[in-house]
Amino acid sequence: MANNIDAPILLIGGSGVVGSITATILRRMYRDLPIAIGGRDIAKAEAVASGIDGAVAVQVDLERPDLGLSPDRRFSALALFVKDDWLHAAAEAQARRIPYLSISSGAFEIAPEVALHIRNPGAAAMMLSSQWLAGAAVLPALHAARDYAAIDSIRVTALLDERDMGGPAAYADYERITGHAPFAMIRHDGDYFWVGGELAESTLVDSSGREVPAQAYSPLDSVSLAAATGAASVRLDLAIGETPARRAGDHHSTEIGIEIAGTGKDGVPRRSVHRIVHPAGQAPLTALFVALGLEGLLGLASGTPAMPGLYLPERLIDPEDAVRRLAEFGADFSQVAA
Repeated sequence: MANNIDAPILLIGGSGVVGSITATILRRMYRDLPIAIGGRDIAKAEAVASGIDGAVAVQVDLERPDLGLSPDRRFSALALFVKDDWLHAAAEAQARRIPYLSISSGAFEIAPEVALHIRNPGAAAMMLSSQWLAGAAVLPALHAARDYAAIDSIRVTALLDERDMGGPAAYADYERITGHAPFAMIRHDGDYFWVGGELAESTLVDSSGREVPAQAYSPLDSVSLAAATGAASVRLDLAIGETPARRAGDHHSTEIGIEIAGTGKDGVPRRSVHRIVHPAGQAPLTALFVALGLEGLLGLASGTPAMPGLYLPERLIDPEDAVRRLAEFGADFSQVAA
């Protein structure tokens, strides 16, 4: 077994788009890692599990405090791909003292998970992976930031094809976050505040050089990057529309732009622009970074599981390794003309 992990990782929502790809990536990374596909619809979970060598299906009911799981059934970690309004999955992970990872919360929604952890900080490791595509922008941005002595600003841009909104759970996340919080959290000149209206409007430049209208959006990227780099200004802008790949007649892609300004290690003002493109869209990138988060929590690569605590992905995933894995799993990460 992978690093003596003999109980399966439970992927709740593992029969969905991102969850099933995550299971496939985990199997590719670790041939013997036990995996359980969890879902309310056991037939759907069984269908996905049948395509993942050695995986099993588990019926999960998020409305039940025990998730409908037998207390005798063991798991090594729990990853959540859907919004759990009851917080039953996080509480169950704490009760079982196993690592927990979630990806669905906006910046304004993390208080319940944080409060649950504070009540029992020694139970297990909890990772809040609600950055854009579970950290697919934050980790490469931190890799690029290594070329700077000091950083003034970071801007992340995300282009999501309108045909690539993901499954029902992903679309529900987008509708909930934009509907309940029409203002977006950014950091500007050292202050955090919420922007709406004209202040939230912007444009991004896609890989074809086309300008696309965008809007400030607030997963956890701004707070993650500001805390990690000390940058005084950080924001993420999201555009939903036709990607250059689909416009050219190919499959829809997904694109992430990273713009960094500051002082280089030579003491000279520096600005760099980087782009990530995955030709298969957003789901493979999200799945990859969930897999890397689980790898870090369980210590699958390092041999040292994470100690109990509250983590963001960049605390347990090395940026250089993340960039290497991007290429390995089909994404292009490149620096473009500033």
